[in-house]
Amino acid sequence: MADAPLSSFDALIVGAGPAGCTVAIQLARAGWSVALIEKQQFPRRKVCGECVAASNLPLLEALGLGEAFAALAGPDLRQVTLLRGDQAVVAALPAAGHPCFPWGRALGREALDSLLLAQAQAAGAVVFQPAAVQAMLGGPGAWFCEVRMLTSATTVTTAPTLLRLRAKLLVDAHGSWEPLPSGRSQQRQSRSAADLFAFKANFAGSNLPIGQITVLALDGGYGGMVVADQGVMTLACCLRRDRLSQLRGAAPGLSASEAVEAWLQRECSGVREALHGARHGAGRIGPWLASGPLDPGVRVSTADGIFRVGNAAGEAHPILGEGISMALQSAALLCSHLLGGGGTATAPDLAAQARLQRNFAADWRRQFAPRLRLAAVFANLAMRPRCAAALMKLVQAWPALLTLGARWGGKVRAPQLVAQGNSSLTHLREEST
Repeated sequence: MADAPLSSFDALIVGAGPAGCTVAIQLARAGWSVALIEKQQFPRRKVCGECVAASNLPLLEALGLGEAFAALAGPDLRQVTLLRGDQAVVAALPAAGHPCFPWGRALGREALDSLLLAQAQAAGAVVFQPAAVQAMLGGPGAWFCEVRMLTSATTVTTAPTLLRLRAKLLVDAHGSWEPLPSGRSQQRQSRSAADLFAFKANFAGSNLPIGQITVLALDGGYGGMVVADQGVMTLACCLRRDRLSQLRGAAPGLSASEAVEAWLQRECSGVREALHGARHGAGRIGPWLASGPLDPGVRVSTADGIFRVGNAAGEAHPILGEGISMALQSAALLCSHLLGGGGTATAPDLAAQARLQRNFAADWRRQFAPRLRLAAVFANLAMRPRCAAALMKLVQAWPALLTLGARWGGKVRAPQLVAQGNSSLTHLREEST
């Protein structure tokens, strides 16, 4: 490591998804020197429901992506449907209070991530991609990171394969599936029947109504469907490990994803209807994707001096489709703390970082922990047949409960930000108050 070149930055951000890029854009615009490390090559497909709630659109506008998002994203999402077996309940989604952005939309992660990364580079962030963090040393004020550049079929570079980066501040935005080097020894090794695995596929030519978020209550899992950009439908679901094992055992000739798709069509008439057009049209686009196990819960912390955003800070059951929202909004919240009081053009010193981290963690818990609890309750109701049957009867009698659930889940309310002086998120803060 001593022989590798050393580069210094104000902030080092691990992960160039929506959370990491949002932080990179804001800090670079404020004058910080920013390094952004991403392991995957873009554009990339990713297991994700791909819904972008209306509460995020003012933020995308503030990031300079309003027009690009509007040109690419799918139709306005104005309805929510809950499906269980042959039963369906439809309700209106609540409109956000913003005069220009009342409705959410869906956009594939291939497009959304690429838009955000390009904006981060335009803002001045230095991007290392594809690259993997090999080691992390030091602490707040003096982080030292060893980064190995990875080979890629589309990457041609003369840069050294091993780099050393030094930064005053470290932001963990890597997502759910692989911890930073400092946390790999603590990664859960035990298996549980209740572990959740996520699957996603895209389909062209589906019969799913546009402008509708569809939630699936399944025996041993839950899922969702939505029509995103270019008329492509996303079908995503989460299954318990024991349910997945049963499906694979009952269909030994099928892969896990094939068994899941067949089961979804048997389990839910709404899925069969949505895929009927896809089977007779262009069909599935690319292979099924799978990931997991999911690990929902709060991970924001003040113990190690690392600022966490997105799923690294806290992961919700994806049944409410809040993953992108929590990524964008937690990143905006962090930047509002780091840049509050006039938009400082350099990373704060050690003492200030400790104070900011405490304040950010408390603010994060206040704003996002209720969403995690709500998603956990809804997910556990949807996965258990008796509970799901009772839930279905309740929403059949009171469809507006689905509308309220969307409102409680943060679909229409922007994050509460601290004052940011001349930051481009100032008008977002004003809109959210």
